[in-house]
Amino acid sequence: MTAIPTFTGDARPYGGGDPYADYRTADFPFTRHADLAARQLGAAVVAANDEFFAERENLLVPGRAEFDPEHFGHKGKIMDGWETRRRRGASAGHPWPTAEDHDWALVRLGAAGVVRGIVVDTAHFRGNYPQAVSVEGTAVPGAPSPAELLADDVKWTTLVPRTPVGGHAANGFTVSVEQRFTHLRVNQHPDGGIARLRVHGEVVPDPEWLAVLGTFDVVALENGGQVEDASDLFYSPATNTIQPGRSRKMDDGWETRRRRDLGNDWIRYRLAAQSRIRALEIDTAYLKGNSAGWASVSVRDGEDGPWTELVPRTRLQPDTNHRFLLPAPADATHARVDIFPDGGISRLRMFGTPTEAGAAVLTTRHRELS
Repeated sequence: MTAIPTFTGDARPYGGGDPYADYRTADFPFTRHADLAARQLGAAVVAANDEFFAERENLLVPGRAEFDPEHFGHKGKIMDGWETRRRRGASAGHPWPTAEDHDWALVRLGAAGVVRGIVVDTAHFRGNYPQAVSVEGTAVPGAPSPAELLADDVKWTTLVPRTPVGGHAANGFTVSVEQRFTHLRVNQHPDGGIARLRVHGEVVPDPEWLAVLGTFDVVALENGGQVEDASDLFYSPATNTIQPGRSRKMDDGWETRRRRDLGNDWIRYRLAAQSRIRALEIDTAYLKGNSAGWASVSVRDGEDGPWTELVPRTRLQPDTNHRFLLPAPADATHARVDIFPDGGISRLRMFGTPTEAGAAVLTTRHRELS
């Protein structure tokens, strides 16, 4: 595997024009996983030791950071990110911060899970980014307060050791810790600014919670469903189709480029566990002139099982939620939605209950990763 490029040092001062023209980035393989720190999943930056220049909440704002060179406030340049004041030493004889001085922010993940990679984005922080960053994770049940997270008895595990980063760059880090986390602590050494934080990984749901729910959406991201592959990701990620809630605008769903052949587009999913499916929904909310014309849904039981069609090719209406009651329950571990010929859907929901074997797998995985 090719090593992820790393960036260090200042970016050039902004000289006008497109502020992203000299932005440094790379392809990070782990971004195929969902962002566990997405606001749409319920993630939040619950505390920070300092946010003098720019608020901590900006870290999780969807979309890339914006830059207005003329935007100043009473405290200085207003940045679209989290920025702390400049640290100082203890005396005139030693005006520099110590090696241990750093700023921190506590992030509650929207869905607990295994972290596969982290992006610390310093877009537009050209000479005011941190010299280095580090990231730690912990798993605390319930809804702990910041004070409870910072208590001495909470164990933090290093996900990203203290590592130099670059300004105006997407700094990516692969994480190889096989453990379930609920919260992260992002540290910047000694101070500075970070525009965005993305935490890519796999959701590991609480099996006791799912058992109480009984019948639930077994392909939903928050319940442990995953997108394994898709034919086309030109306009938007396929993971959007299993996000919580209804789509709120066109790019909150999945849309493909226009086909000029006789093929069709598709998404393949892994369900939260082997489940008995009883009903499903295909939603085309906010897709009006570009919704899929027709769709079909198939499932299989096991990695190599045959595909069985649950919903035959059916005409879809724009901006509409389509509901399908199955004539008989179907056991499955994977699902596939095919759209014809192209276009998009906003959500796929599959309602069912884990089988006895599926529930056992969920419980074992949760125990091993906790």
